[in-house]
Amino acid sequence: MEPTMHLPATPPTPPVTPVPPDEAPPPDTATTTAAPARRSRRHPALAALLSVLALLAAGLGVVASAAPASAAGLTQVTSFGSNPGNLAMYEYAPANLPAGAPLVVALHGCTQSAGDYFTHSGWQKYADLWGFALVFPQTSATNNSLSCFSWFDSAKDTRGKGEAASVVSMVDAAASQYGSDTHRVFVTGLSAGGGMTADLLADYPDVFAGGAVDSGLPAQCATTQTAASQCQYGSMNLTPAQWGDKVRSSDAGYSGPWPRVAIWQGTSDTTVQPVNGTELRDQWTNAWGISQSASSTQSLPGSTTLSIYNDPQGNPAVELYQISGMSHGLAVDPGSGTEQCGSTGSYYLATICSSYYTARFWGLDGSGGGGGTGTLPAPTGLAVTGTTGTSASLSWTAVGGAASYTVYRNGTAAGSATGTTFTDTGLTAGTSYTYTVAAVDSSGTPGPASAAVTATTTGGGGGSGGCFTDNNYNQVAAGRAHQSGGYAYADGSDQNMGLWNVFIVHTLKQTGSDSYVIADGTC
Repeated sequence: MEPTMHLPATPPTPPVTPVPPDEAPPPDTATTTAAPARRSRRHPALAALLSVLALLAAGLGVVASAAPASAAGLTQVTSFGSNPGNLAMYEYAPANLPAGAPLVVALHGCTQSAGDYFTHSGWQKYADLWGFALVFPQTSATNNSLSCFSWFDSAKDTRGKGEAASVVSMVDAAASQYGSDTHRVFVTGLSAGGGMTADLLADYPDVFAGGAVDSGLPAQCATTQTAASQCQYGSMNLTPAQWGDKVRSSDAGYSGPWPRVAIWQGTSDTTVQPVNGTELRDQWTNAWGISQSASSTQSLPGSTTLSIYNDPQGNPAVELYQISGMSHGLAVDPGSGTEQCGSTGSYYLATICSSYYTARFWGLDGSGGGGGTGTLPAPTGLAVTGTTGTSASLSWTAVGGAASYTVYRNGTAAGSATGTTFTDTGLTAGTSYTYTVAAVDSSGTPGPASAAVTATTTGGGGGSGGCFTDNNYNQVAAGRAHQSGGYAYADGSDQNMGLWNVFIVHTLKQTGSDSYVIADGTC
């Protein structure tokens, strides 16, 4: 059956006679029959050398000048090196992008194009806001009658072969052109592009530091068109270890580090069944050697539940975003807020801005995940020292050699300080905010971010009346409750809220300056 990843979300029709997707010219056997030598993630110092080589290559005609694409700001690179997968390359970078910035590869879904994905996905907004380059590979009806990436064809989606090899050629070309930090190359994709994303993460864990699979399939779920339908419409009934083996065998001998993976899945998707989200979770947690039980969970906008799976050091390695009621497509949230992005269209669904949360998970905002690239360590001892209805005050331990500090609120820079205290103003009463801080070195580059803290502004109405819904762990962290013997108790009233963890959620109503009562369902 021809994989139809972007048909409307209706029950699958009976299999039809497949249209042969292999109508492209045969790939160069020199690049597809022999397994390429392994390469490690390159040291940033190579960026300058790569740039010089790019200039030399341009003089030899290896890299052609870019031609405008249909979407404003997106340009086509007509020659980028070896292209056994017969793909087209489009790219975007904000003006004056410095060397050492990250690089993100974004793969469209079936019946879509690079320009379509660029226009609707919201990635341009964050490239401009946080400073990174974008590459948009594009396939065509020559490769597949529905312009799907061939996530189901082992001649095209495995290391050193076909479309997978073409995408990595694009990475090399863009990294040379922009002097990108090759330790911070990421890949994301929707539907068939999501399936190819998972394959690329498994094929090239030495190239991609992280990925995001949006309404897609596990790595190497299918190796033929016949098997593709079972992946889309049902469970493969594999154990986490069997799923993990598909990752490990994709680049035999590689032992880590593994990419950090975000998984986005709508619960009402009938084109790519929701079980694919949990199978992706099983696959990548097993590859990481961590539990399939979530380390923590969060409720996000758009009826989204985030389950986080931490690595042994306590950092998120795999994140599963499950969007209640969403059908097949990419989650977007049109609007002007920092956490909003994209525009609606066919298979671009107004729920939550997946690109924003994915970018933060990868640390592209400089406040978490991979953090910044500066030389200084993350500050320690970040604490909330006070709140009002409109402000939150913070303090932290000094970092030797820091020229200043950048404070981040909900993943976005809120201000800077030369000392070790900061007061954030103009906030909304009765609202929780997450803060981190990073030390900035003498070159002006922030280092990795601190551990996060939560500050909750007071509820107004003379210090009473505000309602706050959160899990018990965050209620304690915000100063509305305290814990003793593994249980959480509301401040002031001392009502038992149950176990002190991230799974039990209560609404607390403020009844005084430091007094709260349980008010589930009454606020």
